[in-house]
Amino acid sequence: MQRVDIRPLKQKLRREIKQWRREMPSEQKKLADGRILGRVTGLREYAECHTLLTYVSLPIEVDTIALILRALAEGKRVAVPRCVEGTREMEFYLIDSLSQLSPQAFGVLEPVREKCERLTDFSGSVCIVPALAYDLSGYRLGYGAGYYDRFLSQYPHPKIGVVYAENVKKALWHGRYDLPVGLIATDWGLIACQPRKNRRRKNDGSGG
Repeated sequence: MQRVDIRPLKQKLRREIKQWRREMPSEQKKLADGRILGRVTGLREYAECHTLLTYVSLPIEVDTIALILRALAEGKRVAVPRCVEGTREMEFYLIDSLSQLSPQAFGVLEPVREKCERLTDFSGSVCIVPALAYDLSGYRLGYGAGYYDRFLSQYPHPKIGVVYAENVKKALWHGRYDLPVGLIATDWGLIACQPRKNRRRKNDGSGG
């Protein structure tokens, strides 16, 4: 069977979603972000975790700043990612405040290593996973760099996706090594992800 290069299709979908998010009215985004925050913090997985792993949001992403501040206020440990230079790997560092973050590539706020402790023991943690889109089985469309794909392949604890309901698709392409999240929190509700049966789309193996 001839393999189809779906990378152009992924790129097209990425562009469409980014444009949709840029055009989202600020009040609509604020309301959606608040609903997603409430759903994440209402989860048993969140209540029981000792450590929260989360990305630091960019303007077009589901806001996590409020989540970080709330988790810290509740006494949880919070760890955020830093990309390892020259690789496609990322490490998580514990932070006590937003002042320990500094803009890096593309304006992404990352922990300042000299001010933070690297997290190596992930027991008792949950990971908030960003995406441009998710499907109903929990597979994600990322930005294409593959950082989270590599990390999640070695992360055995609960994975919670956050995304706007408008960006949830029935099915997305994924590779054999991609791991789905178990839950997705959207502004419209929670999605308990179900395994895809006999409808898996073939991927060309390209990341994220």
